[in-house]
Amino acid sequence: MRIFLILFLIMLLQPSDELSAQTQLLTPETLWKIGRVSLDCVSPDGRSAVYGVQRFDVKANKGVRVLYLVDLTNGNTRALTGETEPSASDAEFHPDGQRLGFLREGKLHEINLASGAIAKVSDLEINGFHYSPDGKKLLFAQDVKLDETPVDANPDLPQTSGRVMDGLMYRHWKSWHDYQYSHVFWVEYNNSAFTSAPVDLMPKEKFDSPLRPMGGMEQITWSPDSRFIVYTCRKLQGTAEAQSTNSDLYAYELASGKTLNFTADLPGYDIDPVFSPDGRYLAWTSMARPGNEADRTRLMILDTQTSFREELTEGWKWEANHPVWAPDGKSMYFLSSNDFTYQVHQIGVADKKIRRVTEGQHDYTALKVAGSQIIATRNSMAAPAEVYAVNPKNGQARQLSFVTKDPWDGISKAKVERHTVKTTDGKDMNAWVILPPNFDPAKKYPTLLYCQGGPQSAVSQFFSYRWNFQLMAANGYVVIAPCRRGMPGGPEGQAWNDAISGDWGGQAMQDLLSASDYAAKLPYVDGNRMGAIGASFGGYSVYWLAGNHQKRFKTFIAHCGMFNTTSWWGTTEEMWFAKHDLDNNYWEAPNDPAWTKFSPHQYVQNWDTPILVIHNELDFRVPISEGMQAFQAAQMRGIPSKFLYFPDEGHWMQKPQNSLLWQRTFYDWLEATLKMP
Repeated sequence: MRIFLILFLIMLLQPSDELSAQTQLLTPETLWKIGRVSLDCVSPDGRSAVYGVQRFDVKANKGVRVLYLVDLTNGNTRALTGETEPSASDAEFHPDGQRLGFLREGKLHEINLASGAIAKVSDLEINGFHYSPDGKKLLFAQDVKLDETPVDANPDLPQTSGRVMDGLMYRHWKSWHDYQYSHVFWVEYNNSAFTSAPVDLMPKEKFDSPLRPMGGMEQITWSPDSRFIVYTCRKLQGTAEAQSTNSDLYAYELASGKTLNFTADLPGYDIDPVFSPDGRYLAWTSMARPGNEADRTRLMILDTQTSFREELTEGWKWEANHPVWAPDGKSMYFLSSNDFTYQVHQIGVADKKIRRVTEGQHDYTALKVAGSQIIATRNSMAAPAEVYAVNPKNGQARQLSFVTKDPWDGISKAKVERHTVKTTDGKDMNAWVILPPNFDPAKKYPTLLYCQGGPQSAVSQFFSYRWNFQLMAANGYVVIAPCRRGMPGGPEGQAWNDAISGDWGGQAMQDLLSASDYAAKLPYVDGNRMGAIGASFGGYSVYWLAGNHQKRFKTFIAHCGMFNTTSWWGTTEEMWFAKHDLDNNYWEAPNDPAWTKFSPHQYVQNWDTPILVIHNELDFRVPISEGMQAFQAAQMRGIPSKFLYFPDEGHWMQKPQNSLLWQRTFYDWLEATLKMP
């Protein structure tokens, strides 16, 4: 007994490496060591799934994605591709279940699952693919050059860099139009080889399928009998394309080459078509309004036998995303945020009854059905994404992947709490409060108000590799992240989302101030050391607060934010968003609040607080001039300020070394301007 007691005391006084690891705080460098998990596909027999893990080499400034096969019965997992090989993506099982197709450097490859041998199927550079259900054909998306370049028109000027435009959408998000369009093709396929010439479903059409740049192969599908291909396309070009979200679903018959648009009378987004297992029904997601990219996502269904079409989710106040069919074809599963977390729901085709399948303080993201269970990725503010198997009857989840265990299990975690904040108009607003690791309620902590972008994107249980609340808390900050007006998931449904449109500087800003005032009264918050941070519309929010906060904040950080609504309107690319959210064109109503009291630049005379401005050259959604204007105003006002600029990033940070510089500058700024009393 005496020897045991001595050993126990030694263990307490000199912690082992394992115990020490449990007390490590999260750092930006550690965050980039975490493997990023995403789900690709499930096998035809429902016994296995394939997911990818992207790991980054900071020194090489790039990442590699590796495919893994997991047995859904026993959890046994093996790597299908290697870390020293080029990235593998877009994996899909061949209908025979014996082979797995995937993309590597834009080329279609297949792996024999029994032997592990990998072979290249084609030298064509493609953007994605789907096997036909009968295994005899294959569709793929490929870029087709249809526009004449200035060099084509002027062969004597081979070195010219000029561009000539006669319509909008000449640039989008982070890329200039490259004179090419993504088209859908089909080809005969046998024994891992193309056996015919590819057929273009959209010959000479200057439109994209899938929709660029966010759309993927979920926007294209085969009918179960392999007779039809249904694809998503917005058949608008130039200025017309920039003003409308109106995409449609087109059914192409392989035998005749004929195409039918069966959503021509639906004016908004129509995307993500999925056939029922027997082919009788086609379901998809749809938005009612053509100029609102954040409209409620409805679940539509078409009876292919009777041509009867209806909305399954009529009366449901929230969005319905990523639909997948149950094996019996009598119901569907989808994801929805109706309490500020994304959960799995089930809806019956006959009775239209909706049942919430999962619960918990986490978000489910990608969604597949494998026999009698649901396979999905799940994450939270306290945990990176992993793959789970969900029992659709009781919602119980079983973890299948453990990629992030090292190093995540060795990190001291911040606690995430749900709070309710009363708004100035008497509403109950959800807010997430994140407390530092080893939280001491007797201490007073500097605090960050997180302002979400969008403006109609959710503050749910996401895990971000940039705006990471665990990292903020590990640096000694309390974080409050309010679900202000404009976010999916509120009890009012779409009405809570719509409340921000045309009212950017109105109630949404009051909601943010209400959240900061609420936080300042918490016993562990130092109300004299509060900062406001955010990106995109969150950056707009920071700029607006900088001129209207009345001494609430000690520092500000804005990333790619809108500073001047008029100049932003004149330089952004998707005009449907600008017109919908600001209500009108600035020359039609120059005295409208959108251009006056809602524009942050109108309040620069009130700026009195240090501000860090971050902006990226390739951000065409919120062009670089917005950040330059804000920094220039701060400097001319004599406000302590810095400008962090990235010439090779778009709206988001994607390169490892750039991201680490972003994080280091972010926390150095907070250390200098907020942490010290």
